[in-house]
Amino acid sequence: MLKLPSHTRYAYSPIESRPVYDWPGGRRLAFYIGLNVEHFAFMSGRGSDPHNRGGAPQTQRNYAWRDYGLRVGIWNVFNMLDDLKLPATILLNSMVCTHYPQVIDRIKARGDDVCAHGRTNAENLAGVWEHDEARMIAETTETITEAFGARPTGWMGPGAAETPVTPDLLVEAGYTHSLGWPLDEQPVWMRTRSGPLLSVPYPMELNDIGATVHRDHTGREFADMVTDQFDELLEQSVVRPLVMGVSLHPYICGQPYRLRPLREALRHCVNQATRERVWFTRAADIAAHCAALPEGTLPQPD
Repeated sequence: MLKLPSHTRYAYSPIESRPVYDWPGGRRLAFYIGLNVEHFAFMSGRGSDPHNRGGAPQTQRNYAWRDYGLRVGIWNVFNMLDDLKLPATILLNSMVCTHYPQVIDRIKARGDDVCAHGRTNAENLAGVWEHDEARMIAETTETITEAFGARPTGWMGPGAAETPVTPDLLVEAGYTHSLGWPLDEQPVWMRTRSGPLLSVPYPMELNDIGATVHRDHTGREFADMVTDQFDELLEQSVVRPLVMGVSLHPYICGQPYRLRPLREALRHCVNQATRERVWFTRAADIAAHCAALPEGTLPQPD
């Protein structure tokens, strides 16, 4: 019989046959913002480019476009989140800690959850040797820990890329959850050689870089995606607990013409009527809640 390459990280589990549980306060929909805060190499390495879908070669124009995100866009996004009283999970390249101290100060002041996002999105961990990947994870962890006084517990690699052993290395480095596997709308336990790792849902579809840079949707179309996703999941969450994440990049959503419809969409999500039904939270808090649930509540790798 023909066999294809596969994995043993998790088992198939249809969402309709799982145990039902609640988020804090009896809520059934957990909502979080995943804000990607990234540093790039100048005219080198990886990086999104709407004018060159292959991403190479890098140019000064493309570097400057992404640099706008940390000079202007991120402050637009932070102010919007402050106005809406929304927490966030910051997917942080560790090199941001070195190059942009004012950004780090604002993250600290907001109390956001910091999820390690590798050293820089200019590099790709896929294909590196295991011992080199372990060193990159360790360096990322040490830099973020030094900057924030507490180590990150969540991880998503640059570009969401992994090697076949990344989940093993993450558990061995002390990580409890990963955002790198967009397989579900509920958290799922994954198997590693050193113990369990929780997969917290992270959106590859509801992601401004995929929608607007790769698929040419407008900012208003992306905002419509956010409201449609929210309304549909809120209805579905009557039956079962779900997670809704919105993935943002400051150099994309921080552009004023995209920020305006995004603000409207998020305001729709946080209106007073839904505040009582939705847990507006952070990825680390979702992971901590799941870790405290009785064994067998979440899908298991076997």
